[in-house]
Amino acid sequence: MIRVLLVDDDPLVRSGLRLMLGGADDIEVVAEAADGGEVLALVDEHAPDLVLMDIRMPGVDGLEATGLLRARPGAPAVVMLTTFKDDEQVLGALRAGAAGFLLKHTPPAEIVAAVRRVKAGEPVLSPAVTEQLIARVTQGGDTTVPRRPETAEARIRLDRLGDREREVAVAVGRGRTNAEIAAELYMSVATVKAHVSHILTKLEHTNRVQIALTVHYAGLV
Repeated sequence: MIRVLLVDDDPLVRSGLRLMLGGADDIEVVAEAADGGEVLALVDEHAPDLVLMDIRMPGVDGLEATGLLRARPGAPAVVMLTTFKDDEQVLGALRAGAAGFLLKHTPPAEIVAAVRRVKAGEPVLSPAVTEQLIARVTQGGDTTVPRRPETAEARIRLDRLGDREREVAVAVGRGRTNAEIAAELYMSVATVKAHVSHILTKLEHTNRVQIALTVHYAGLV
């Protein structure tokens, strides 16, 4: 059972999410919060596997709450929710340590699938969002890894990887899911997950988009 904490200042949004997630037999909404300031205490009390967190709240917003939560050892994964497809908010969510980013108008079935993917260690950033971030980088915008002309630093980082890890990193840079990487590189999904975990550690990154950006900076994609 995947235990979920809902955090949104709008009770109607929380109600809708509870109803849509409640229709899945492997997901349980264990608690709700209307403000990011409630998150740490509720996580301690209910031990959720995942937090669905609104970015914009009038008290402690989702970015601040996510940063505080993800700074703790053993913290649950966080997926950010918003009505806006905004570069700054996506980047802010990733910097704060979020595992993904969903628009509130995402179809219910996709939100349920996203919860399952995050629990399984998969990303929930769509290829369109990843491409949006990479386009921002190439245009000189802010990001979560060093900007050009730091191409040399990106290559130095990637030199820390073994050959197989490097192949996986390049596939991540192309926006491939773990299942797609497994099929392309003739390895199991579990092996891909292990490689991604090692890559994150070696590159000192916290999410797959950072891996993708580093690969792009190094000129490998």
